[in-house]
Amino acid sequence: MADEEEKTEAPSSRKIAKAREEGNVAKSPEVTGFLGLIIGLALIFLLFNYWVEGCSKVYYQVMHLLGNEMSVEDSLNLGFSLVIEIFKMIAPMFLGLIIGGIFGNVGQFGFLFSPKVIAPKFSKINPINGLKNVFSLKKVLEGLMITFKVLLSFGVGIAVFIGFWGELPTMGRLNLFDQMIWFKDKAMILIGVLLVVFAILAMADFMIKKYQYTKSLKMSKKEVKDEHKQQEGSPEIKQKIRQMQMKVAMSRMMKNVPSASVVVTNPTHYAVAIRFAKEDRDRFGVPVVVAKGIDHLAIRIKAIARENEIQVIENPPLARELYARVEVDMPISDDMFAAVATLLKEVIRLESLQGKKNRFNFED
Repeated sequence: MADEEEKTEAPSSRKIAKAREEGNVAKSPEVTGFLGLIIGLALIFLLFNYWVEGCSKVYYQVMHLLGNEMSVEDSLNLGFSLVIEIFKMIAPMFLGLIIGGIFGNVGQFGFLFSPKVIAPKFSKINPINGLKNVFSLKKVLEGLMITFKVLLSFGVGIAVFIGFWGELPTMGRLNLFDQMIWFKDKAMILIGVLLVVFAILAMADFMIKKYQYTKSLKMSKKEVKDEHKQQEGSPEIKQKIRQMQMKVAMSRMMKNVPSASVVVTNPTHYAVAIRFAKEDRDRFGVPVVVAKGIDHLAIRIKAIARENEIQVIENPPLARELYARVEVDMPISDDMFAAVATLLKEVIRLESLQGKKNRFNFED
């Protein structure tokens, strides 16, 4: 029992889909953060001149108004104008970061809208649950990981800076413009190294989160069996349904026996009822098997045939072939027509000897 309860099986597609409906997906904040960092740095370089122009515009606008007497209306207009200008400057950055956050999440787990996540839950505002989350082992591990990442980044930054230490005496003898160029080049190198470190950390964090996510959704063998039963239905219920279907089909088949033209037998193990009524000739042009069975079912078919004065003729090879090759309510194949036609002629002969009318309504 303990082995069955151990979650050793990979999560099924149904369980993963159910987890997604609840907003439970594998995602790494590090990946989204790294993408936001890349976009942020790119936008800083792209928008730098735009920001300088915007700041200059704001500066001249303020200085122009400060040199004159200002009414309350002028002050409000200035404040409103400054808000608009500042919004114009920062809006592209915020828009870029929002788009980066969306792509960072969609890239990890695809597009997902889960109303269950935004639905209000008392457990989310329960202070007891909140304290449990704060002091949980998961939060402690996450805190240790953040500390490790900060220390690693700081250590890599210090190591790169130490590599530049030998150039400081030479840099000190340069003019201010060359010093700024040197500083810019070294800053770009430091940023590039740190970006590589952050990329590695983000990739590692995503793999860890993916592993933890898969592990959290693992199923026990009992859960797999229960889910299979829910999807496919209980074997006992399916068996009962099949039995009922067979019973209905059997009852319908037995009701068709009185309409048969002849029953061919093995003589004891097989019985096949054949009909060649006008509708069969019009539709198929050949006789149709309306019932078949073996052993006790064959005995019932023959009994019903005799009760309805239907000829029962022994022909073991033909009986076995009809049973094996032709399904109920289906016409016989063309290669069997000659043997069945001979059988029907025998029926006509026997019934004529008994003084019965030719039920087929056609001449030999």
